[in-house]
Amino acid sequence: MSLVFSGIQPTGAIHVGNYAGAISNWVRLQQEMDCIFCIVDYHSLTVAYEAKEMPRRVMDAALDILACGIDPERSRLFVQSHVPEHTELSWVLSCVAPMGELNRMTQFKEKSERVDWVNLGLYAYPVLQAADILLYKADVVPVGEDQVQHLEVTREIARRFNHQFGDTFPEPKPRLTKAARIMTLSDPSRKMSKSIEGSAIMLTDSEDAIRKQIKRAVTDVGPPAEPGTMSPGVANLFSLLEVFAPIEVYARFKGDYERGELRYKDIKESLTEEMLRVLSPIRERRRELAAKPGEVCRILKDSAADLRSRARVTMGEVREKLGLTACQ
Repeated sequence: MSLVFSGIQPTGAIHVGNYAGAISNWVRLQQEMDCIFCIVDYHSLTVAYEAKEMPRRVMDAALDILACGIDPERSRLFVQSHVPEHTELSWVLSCVAPMGELNRMTQFKEKSERVDWVNLGLYAYPVLQAADILLYKADVVPVGEDQVQHLEVTREIARRFNHQFGDTFPEPKPRLTKAARIMTLSDPSRKMSKSIEGSAIMLTDSEDAIRKQIKRAVTDVGPPAEPGTMSPGVANLFSLLEVFAPIEVYARFKGDYERGELRYKDIKESLTEEMLRVLSPIRERRRELAAKPGEVCRILKDSAADLRSRARVTMGEVREKLGLTACQ
């Protein structure tokens, strides 16, 4: 059976963009593959944050992921820093990682333009990401099209290590997901982010808050960029509808749009009801889990203990390949 690895940063409560782009796919994948899912707290150190907030952010992410349907009986969910072999392997891989590839990373260029100074961690982010994947010899990584470049760096690093030290790591293949790119409701030219006020619908939002957000969502903001294409706001509503509504509901509104009969009020009301239908049981499960923090911690710790035993085996093999065996 194929082994899947994927991770998400603990930025606090998860919004519907995260659900659409990653977690809903994770829930489906665990039905057909062996899955490892990681809360990548080391990765989140690359941007400024309040240290006292990190434990809450990790717990919020764990609660949301489990509430969405990740089953600890089927999948492993753990915290990256609970398995220190991630950073050990990251250093090893940094010694074979080509700087030319890292220099070309578009996400690094975009993120570095938004900060006053750039730390080494942000630059080396793809190497730690490669270590996350290769440590467990995962052979499948679910990615959207915008993340394929990162995975290709992982594949290149695996090739270089194998060439220099002998076959050790598989070259993980991308599992391209039809991940909806959910945009800001108030400004559909920007990707949904909780850092933009009024932008994100959180999984934990109340029904009233969700209704108000969707009711205020921007639709048409003028002529489309290309004739015959949807305006960004309308396209965003359809992206959300495709995630949360049955296919027949989506198809009905798409037909209305194509016939020029779409009423924005109708699609917003339908989207609201469909989103509430999906999110209400998630919020209820989250409340139940939040009342049992010890159980959530047990799930994270048990997964980390199991995965650390796997990680130690991999690192033992890596050290032997590197010749780091003196006096052992």
